[in-house]
Amino acid sequence: MVIAILSSALLASWLPLQASVATVFLLAGPHNWFEFRYFLTRLPVRFGRSRNFFVTAFVGLAVLSALYVSLPVIYRFTSLSSDGLLTVTATWNTLLLGWMCLLVWLRSKQKPRSNWFWFVPLTLALCAFNWANPNFFSLALVYIHPLVALWFLNRHIRRTRPTWLSSYRRCLALVPIVLAFMIWQLQQSPSLAEDNGLFWRITQHSGAELLPTVSSHLLVSVHLFLEMLHYGVWLLALPLITKVNSHNSALTVWDIKSIPLAKHPRGFPRTVTFGLALGFALVLMLWIGFSIDYATTRDIYFTFAMAHVMAEAPFLLRMI
Repeated sequence: MVIAILSSALLASWLPLQASVATVFLLAGPHNWFEFRYFLTRLPVRFGRSRNFFVTAFVGLAVLSALYVSLPVIYRFTSLSSDGLLTVTATWNTLLLGWMCLLVWLRSKQKPRSNWFWFVPLTLALCAFNWANPNFFSLALVYIHPLVALWFLNRHIRRTRPTWLSSYRRCLALVPIVLAFMIWQLQQSPSLAEDNGLFWRITQHSGAELLPTVSSHLLVSVHLFLEMLHYGVWLLALPLITKVNSHNSALTVWDIKSIPLAKHPRGFPRTVTFGLALGFALVLMLWIGFSIDYATTRDIYFTFAMAHVMAEAPFLLRMI
């Protein structure tokens, strides 16, 4: 893991734009497939007393995703002022926070011995920050989201390989040190050239417009470094741990019967198989789209990718 952290930081600092293009092209789709498969393994065959939690999770995920996908249409084809657009963004962010707070409350009812009340003032504080700076709140999500994968890995190791946990956390302590070193090294570097629409999109996605006094080289490198760690967790770390835990020479990620929702007598093997096959087809379509028109496909991907970002919340809560 130490080698992965250091090599990711080096590549992200050395060739931020080129590495960003290559990383998204190669890994964006596959990592979503692996993440989807992992979530399927966490779904119970019957919801039981978790019914309200999962219904709220799935309904909120569907509604919020649909609203998020509609935001670019609202921004492009309405005559709202800049303040009006900020209000739309802040409203969606507030709905997201409210949904997450409701999920925490429902989860707390299943674990009454745990103290979950702290999430209410935290949600209110985040709502206040969101309405004061909705664009900065959205940008914070861009940088925080990749770190959630490291939390998933922490919870997974704690459950399946507790003897590895101390070593993992020592490796994890290297991440803030590497980030601090990157900031120190790149803070005075000249901003990246935005001589085409694609490079402009990459720098804007990293916050160059909102933080004009900060080098876009620094912003893109830091974001890319975090994204590479994120991809590494879903594509390498979690599948390898799953393989070790299965004591099977075959890669368990390709075995449909290793998913409880598919192998249980009351499960849904055909539905799971169809979902994974559809996901694989979407990965192929994404690669084709990147090959034909990378910039447009990237925009479409990051619009719809918010769904998988939100999907991580209920599954992470279930692991706590």
